[in-house]
Amino acid sequence: MMAKIKIRLVRSTIGALPKQRATVRSLGLRKIGSSSVQESSPAILGMVKAVSHLVSVVPFEEGEV
Repeated sequence: MMAKIKIRLVRSTIGALPKQRATVRSLGLRKIGSSSVQESSPAILGMVKAVSHLVSVVPFEEGEV
């Protein structure tokens, strides 16, 4: 099983390129402060890297909420 990461939207997508907005939506993020838990796969990590100026990433432990 792959490690999981918690991705949180910390900056607005207003002014971001449409491609970056689509990446944020596909990560499961909508509003500022929203977060999602994803598998730490190469595809997800590449998406996070593309919008790294808009999101924060922390490791996710199974016991967390």
